[in-house]
Amino acid sequence: MGKVTGFLEIEREEPRYEPASDRIRHFGEFTIPMTEGRIVDQAARCMDCGIPFCHGDTGCPVHNQIPDWNDLVYNGDWEEAARNLHSTNNFPEFTGRICPAPCEEACTLNLEDTPVAIKTVEQAIADKAIRAGWVKPQLPKAKTGKKVAVVGGGPAGMAAAQQLARAGHDVHLFEREPKAGGLLRYGIPDFKMEKEHIDFRVTQMEAEGVTFHYGANIGVNVPLSDLQRDHDAVLLCGGSERPREVDVDGQQFNGVHYAMPFLVQQNRRVGYEDVSHEVQLTAAGKHVVVVGGGDTASDCVGTSFRQGAIAVTQLDVRPMPPELENKLTNWPNWAVKMRTSSSQAEGAIREFSAGTMKIIGNAAGDVIGVECARVDRKRQPIPGSEFIIKADLVLLAIGFAGPVHDGMLTELGADYDKRGNLFADTMTYRTTQPKVYAAGDMRRGQSLVVWAIREGRQAARSIDFDLMGKTDLPR
Repeated sequence: MGKVTGFLEIEREEPRYEPASDRIRHFGEFTIPMTEGRIVDQAARCMDCGIPFCHGDTGCPVHNQIPDWNDLVYNGDWEEAARNLHSTNNFPEFTGRICPAPCEEACTLNLEDTPVAIKTVEQAIADKAIRAGWVKPQLPKAKTGKKVAVVGGGPAGMAAAQQLARAGHDVHLFEREPKAGGLLRYGIPDFKMEKEHIDFRVTQMEAEGVTFHYGANIGVNVPLSDLQRDHDAVLLCGGSERPREVDVDGQQFNGVHYAMPFLVQQNRRVGYEDVSHEVQLTAAGKHVVVVGGGDTASDCVGTSFRQGAIAVTQLDVRPMPPELENKLTNWPNWAVKMRTSSSQAEGAIREFSAGTMKIIGNAAGDVIGVECARVDRKRQPIPGSEFIIKADLVLLAIGFAGPVHDGMLTELGADYDKRGNLFADTMTYRTTQPKVYAAGDMRRGQSLVVWAIREGRQAARSIDFDLMGKTDLPR
């Protein structure tokens, strides 16, 4: 906890943003950092609540010891707070920026709608630790002589690779793209998290002994069997990249795209990667319709505004949620309530209970609109409620159906779960093929970055135990 009476004396405060009119002119982060004194005040609000739901499974999948580092910040011991934070989370500067903060939903003070600003304190600790030089490579005491391959350079693969390298294994991380980070780099826009934070961790991991192999598309240009032959264990962290199919007429028209190619291309532009050989996807000067109500849809909204869209409309088939949840039936779980992202606050038109009936095109094959209808609680169209929204660009952002099976997974020949994810249990993370493990979205399906980090850490522990017969890595 922080100050005994802090939650009574200090109001909840969050960082402010640059005005929308300014921030949509660039792709950089736009949060205005709080002063150190104000961060200390927010840490002081952590109360002696008895059972800290914030760092159980409900609140924090990696089990950050939130009351502990809040207390350390309140007492001025930032370096120890950083050590504590890194003991459970390899990349707190990632989660401090992009995690939706289920810990704050689970905070006891959220019963009064004033939870501790946990995410803000977490990011402040991580950023200060990096600036102060406290985050250094952690070299193993001895090498084990074991060689491990990790496939996928997203947060699950990076966390697992770092843990395994610190345990003394020779770790090789194979990444399809030119740079590591997975969707952290290529899916999440820079205005939510600039990529220098990933680069810092890659440099740290290289110093710890992790070897990165870029342009290695396992199962396509590098056989998975080569990795199985040359390594003592193989961990698959390839993510959940297969988009959920949209059952709507008109997807063939020019200007209709899935969300990820749109986001990835813009992130490549910001990262100075060559996209001149690709079909250029841009919202500049267009009326944009985003189909979907999740984080990816919100990222499409913010990216569209920054590219110069005339108007952006977001369609959500779900009904408009209540402004506040019923605490007695929801807390400490994640609640369904009205949330407005920073991107939506930049001027998006939000349509709830809006079913997408068909996409309309002209004789030239270009999209010109989206026909919608209001839907009932069973998501069935209400007769007579049809309406049309003008559209020059339609982005489909309704989630992911699971990992891509063609290539690596087909070659592996392991079992899938009932949803089409690569099967592995959460104790051993072993697949049904020997020496091969799975973690992250490839195993659990589309999820949060913090869950990917947790699974990568736990899979690393399981691999270390299987290779050595014992392990000191935390679960």
